[in-house]
Parts: sequence; structure tokens; C-alpha cells
Amino acid sequence: MDEHLYLVTYDIRDDKRWRRVFKLMKGFGEWLQLSVFQCRLSRQAHAELVQLLDGVIDRTVDALLIIDLGSADKVKPRVLSLGDKFEAVPRKPIIV
Repeated sequence: MDEHLYLVTYDIRDDKRWRRVFKLMKGFGEWLQLSVFQCRLSRQAHAELVQLLDGVIDRTVDALLIIDLGSADKVKPRVLSLGDKFEAVPRKPIIV
């Protein structure tokens, strides 16, 4: 399966929308920090995530970044983690 590793960050101005985005993201990836997730996604899952997020956020005031880090099987994230340990998302089924 061709999956990519993504870093998703967001700044949502409304608490209700922020909670909706947070709950949605928990179905697609691993929570790293407040408003930051890492996701291992196929093209189809990526497209679904983008569509769902676009339906939740307010493009006039919210900001959301989806950063493609590359092929999940080939990329080895180089992360300096001070504090809690960082681990890349393992390959596993995603239930949405």
C-alpha cells in the first residue's frame, strides 16, 4: 500500500470547531501535541481527510496545514524531542 506520512497542524479560532477537528483527526492519526497530529495515510484516506476538514473549518479565520513528509515506508523522520518520547506512526488499520 502506498502511504505517506503527514504532519497536520491547525489553528482553529472557535472552540466548537476546534473540538470537531480534534475528534476528526483522532480517527486519522496520532496526537502529538495540542493541535498537531501525525498521520500515515493512503491517497484515498488523505483525500477523505481533506474533504472532511474542509467541511469543518472556517477558511476566513482558521488555518490548517497538511505537510507531506514523503513515503511512509521510506521516510525516517529526524525529530529532536525534548520531553515526551516521539515515535513515528506505525502501519495499522484506520477505523473512521
